[in-house]
Amino acid sequence: MPKMKTASGAAKRFRKTAKGYKHRQSFRNHILTKKSSKRKRHLRGMKDIAKADVPLIKRMLGD
Repeated sequence: MPKMKTASGAAKRFRKTAKGYKHRQSFRNHILTKKSSKRKRHLRGMKDIAKADVPLIKRMLGD
């Protein structure tokens, strides 16, 4: 049987953790001047993936 292929776009976006998966938050790439410091600060870091999306991400990552 052939190897499972990983969706390379998903591999760059999602990280597996002990509890599930994490991803970087959106709206933090450009046009940052009009966004408040508080808003940008809260968008820092990683966020957990919703439970409903976990099966799809598992399939894309081949886990």
